[in-house]
Amino acid sequence: MYKRFLNSLLFIAIIILGWQYPLLGYFIPFCMLAGIAIGLSAGRKWCDWYCPRGSFYDALMRPLSAQRGIPGLFKNIYFRIGVLFFLMLVMAINLILRWPNPYHIGKFFVSLLTLTTAAGIILAIIFHQRSWCSFCPIGTVINLISRGKESLRINSERCVECKICFKACPMQIKPYLFKGKGMEPVKEADCLRCGSCVASCPTKALTLEGKQKYT
Repeated sequence: MYKRFLNSLLFIAIIILGWQYPLLGYFIPFCMLAGIAIGLSAGRKWCDWYCPRGSFYDALMRPLSAQRGIPGLFKNIYFRIGVLFFLMLVMAINLILRWPNPYHIGKFFVSLLTLTTAAGIILAIIFHQRSWCSFCPIGTVINLISRGKESLRINSERCVECKICFKACPMQIKPYLFKGKGMEPVKEADCLRCGSCVASCPTKALTLEGKQKYT
């Protein structure tokens, strides 16, 4: 948890100081590229605690969250792609208008980070702390490029469908729905590979391949 807390402080500092020092705004494209790079091999592991905003929501917004179910609309792939294209269009237009002044571009990134974080805070309070993460543009890109690379598996013979894994999952994934005849992959590209479900399973029905690699 201390990693998330430290990342949260970094995130808050970037937002506050970014208005005075716009070049800090370039932290956003750095995170975008880092998330996608990690996503090529590790899925949405970046979105676990590596992502400063994800850490901020988990560490500081969870106590304030209503802990309701994340609306299905936010997980709908068409809605998510729509949000992705909209924000990419906004970004492209602003980069063109502000080019080549690095300070003006940096200030745009700070503004974008502030506005989207504010929206995420509102959703966190009303629904769940990870509501924004369910349709975050970079999370959506990683979701699309990491499909078929599942590392979470469920032992169908051990699973008793107690649903504790669902309660532990920050993305509200339901691993028990993927039960079959043996060890089955949990085909859910939004899995953060955080291991929360594995640690909470009372029957040890869940395993996370390469856990040490991604810790």
